[in-house]
Amino acid sequence: MTETQVLVINADLPNIDHPLAIGPEPEMFKLAQHNYKSGVWPFPVRLVKPGTQIKSEAAYLASMRPDPQTAEHEQIREIRRAYHDGCHTIRELAAQTGITSKRITHLVHKYSLRLRNEYWRAVKYNDPDEIITGQTVYILGDKLDAPADSIKQASQSNGLVRGYYISRVPRA
Repeated sequence: MTETQVLVINADLPNIDHPLAIGPEPEMFKLAQHNYKSGVWPFPVRLVKPGTQIKSEAAYLASMRPDPQTAEHEQIREIRRAYHDGCHTIRELAAQTGITSKRITHLVHKYSLRLRNEYWRAVKYNDPDEIITGQTVYILGDKLDAPADSIKQASQSNGLVRGYYISRVPRA
């Protein structure tokens, strides 16, 4: 049986060309633990096989961060689960899932999730991520500081009101 040879390197300043020790893996593991605990090596160490490409610690930690796309998909699953449980408005979904109503509104529009109630949507013409919604045209008018009649007219003609494209999202 052949034992795997490993290098012990400084984890803070990874440099495979200047290892702290070389030897079989079980012995190097024990040595690394002993020297780190006793203070001989006052820095964290890593065991690596010879010839491996070493990334910096910052790149390693960056790879451990959660993917925002994955978190977004998890939130969508929560919204759909709450919807199937009987929550059909943005307010009910926010109360059920614990996600802010602004975030739910953003995800509903981004992924075209269906809600049973109709509502009004305003999308900033130069920033499609900025979305304002309201259950009625009057609520949306208050949020945009615009009259309800101009919002209704803009929704029919694909026009702008205060820099926002207006649309009415129908009942699903």
